[in-house]
Amino acid sequence: MLTVHHLGKSQSERIVWLCEELGIPYELKLYARDPVTRLGPPEYKALHPLGTAPIITDGNVVLAESAAIMEYIMAKYGNGGLIPAATDPAFADYLYWFHFANGSLQPNLGRSMILSRLDLPADNPMLNWVSARRDLVMGLVEKRLGEKDYLAGDAFTAADIVTVFSLTTMRLFLPMDLSPYPNILAYLQRIGARDAYRRALKKSDPDLTPMLT
Repeated sequence: MLTVHHLGKSQSERIVWLCEELGIPYELKLYARDPVTRLGPPEYKALHPLGTAPIITDGNVVLAESAAIMEYIMAKYGNGGLIPAATDPAFADYLYWFHFANGSLQPNLGRSMILSRLDLPADNPMLNWVSARRDLVMGLVEKRLGEKDYLAGDAFTAADIVTVFSLTTMRLFLPMDLSPYPNILAYLQRIGARDAYRRALKKSDPDLTPMLT
């Protein structure tokens, strides 16, 4: 049985959502963050040497890293769903945006989160560089969503699933005003209307109001 080990308010919401979109059977195990450190509890850290979310188990397989987990689940259980065919003109865009999520968007937001906790002066060169990169990356997403309803094109794909956490739940850790990004806000409303997204959030983090505005 495929088991999703979900650490509360973490990137593992992507995996719950993916399973709901694909309509595949899975077991969901929930883990609460330590109230002081905000990290995973010992039983979660025992699952994988890094102890980071998400983690799945599937028989003897133990797998971490959200993009790797998503590719594994789609290849083994997805029956071609949520991925354009290689002959589809949207395929290259799908690959780009799927990897952009963890290759560009999430790292830039993560650096901003860390620096925001260091009480650096406003003229700190590293702070300014990271802020400029974050604005560039967010601007690229905004531009794309002004051109297409979804990141890979006209159809919803796994590229959207892997991206949305950074624009929503991540803001619990890095508050970010999305009002300068009307296309992103409109996109999040489309996402929030999806039954599978609502089911996933209700199962994984029932006390969390989806951060779609």
